[in-house]
Amino acid sequence: MSGMTTGTAGFGPDELSAVECRDLLAGQEVGRVAVCTPDGPEILPVNYRVVENSVVFRTTPYGVLSRYVSNGRLAFEVDHIDPARRSGWSVLATGHAERIEDAEELAEIRIFHNPQPWAEGSRPLYVRLPWDRLTGRPVGSA
Repeated sequence: MSGMTTGTAGFGPDELSAVECRDLLAGQEVGRVAVCTPDGPEILPVNYRVVENSVVFRTTPYGVLSRYVSNGRLAFEVDHIDPARRSGWSVLATGHAERIEDAEELAEIRIFHNPQPWAEGSRPLYVRLPWDRLTGRPVGSA
């Protein structure tokens, strides 16, 4: 993809490659979405799936995420920490999110990639965050 930044190769040994970032992101199912609101930033946990070069998650049509999903850049973060080893990793994806409204695309996601929210209540709004920047780094000593 033109203009897409993935990983930060060449910036130092403490950064993960784009492939490592995507693999780590795809290997988890709970992450956090950061969104800017008029009252300041909010960070919300979501269940998600990686579909191609995007994070897909579900939310309520009347919540914070649905109100601000199309109004600027979002950040999505996932990490894994091993307290016993004092190590882990963190991956950050950023981009402009969009509502998924195409019926055929929704049907395919529901069959093959459907994120299952842990939160109670209906979460019928599907959101895609195609990242234009994907970075990550190890934490502590591996």
